[in-house]
Amino acid sequence: MNSSASSEIYAGLMSGTSLDGIDIAILDFSKFPPRLLHADTVPYPDAVRQRLRDLCQSPTTTLDNLYSLDAELGEMYAQTVNQALESASIDRSAVEALGCHGQTIRHSPDSAAPFTVQIGDPNRIATLTGITTVADFRRKDIALGGQGAPLAPAFHRFLFRSDQEDRALINIGGIANITLLPADTGQPVLGFDTGPGNTLLDYWNGIHCDSAYDATGVWASSGRVIDRMLEQMMSEEDYFKLDPPKSTGTEYFSSGWLSQFLDDENEAADVQATLVELTALTIANARSRLPQRPQSLFVCGGGAHNQYLLDRLAANIPDGKLATTEALGLHPDFVEAAAFAWLARERVNLHTGNIPDVTQAQRAAILGGVYLAG
Repeated sequence: MNSSASSEIYAGLMSGTSLDGIDIAILDFSKFPPRLLHADTVPYPDAVRQRLRDLCQSPTTTLDNLYSLDAELGEMYAQTVNQALESASIDRSAVEALGCHGQTIRHSPDSAAPFTVQIGDPNRIATLTGITTVADFRRKDIALGGQGAPLAPAFHRFLFRSDQEDRALINIGGIANITLLPADTGQPVLGFDTGPGNTLLDYWNGIHCDSAYDATGVWASSGRVIDRMLEQMMSEEDYFKLDPPKSTGTEYFSSGWLSQFLDDENEAADVQATLVELTALTIANARSRLPQRPQSLFVCGGGAHNQYLLDRLAANIPDGKLATTEALGLHPDFVEAAAFAWLARERVNLHTGNIPDVTQAQRAAILGGVYLAG
């Protein structure tokens, strides 16, 4: 590891299924709760975002395309780390390790040969930053028969669990997921992907509006939910009916998935309103199927900025108290990046990082490959 063997400073990189950019969080874990030293988001250039979207949703690609993006992202991740260290005036020798989730381009845990793929070459990250890098967190869990996702619930348990109340953490990225944190430590922590989060909203907004996403949900709020369309999506999609463990990706809930429910007579704003309702309703239904129904719900991810989505989520969970993770001391934009800083710390210290009750892996396991600096 780095020369500062006693350092408790770790960095985390997260680029999620929304394809909006790279989140970085640098934390000091020497005390609890850990102190956030620096956090930032570096947007993907439009051309990179489009290439990634094509790669995620195309059934085929060339090896040249795949591995050139792998290399390019590794260099972008490294540049993000180096810029963050400079901005925060943190010496790289003080950072024990960094955890990089990578960019998911395929997630198929239920196929005949289960797999998940994240790109962003960690060899380049370690070389260009001079910091030991931990990456490839998901495939060990899949090798043990698990879903490989979600992994953040272990971090949610570490940071957000309360012995005073049952809590739910709701992450709304491209895909949405929920974590149950029971107050009773004798009860299992649970978590699973609920279905689409922002992915369909961003796609539909992108082809009808001059923006990458409907930031606060103003456009969606101008439309009316198409009840027939919503009922068809809810009744015909088997994923929503599956019991956990389960996880999914944007390659499944894609433009092709949406197209089967569209009608030429649909108003674009009404479709957007319907997609917001789909995200809110599937999250609410997931919460209702938990063994405990937590009343305290905390939202993180990009969806935390979509006020119309939060309003619809609150309407679908009338007995819940909804807030963002800001109320728990961590900005909603950086929960997942912080989670991968923590997972890197767990790997360095040879601690397990998955929760078998969440992923259904055969056992808890040490996650991630270590790529030494230098």
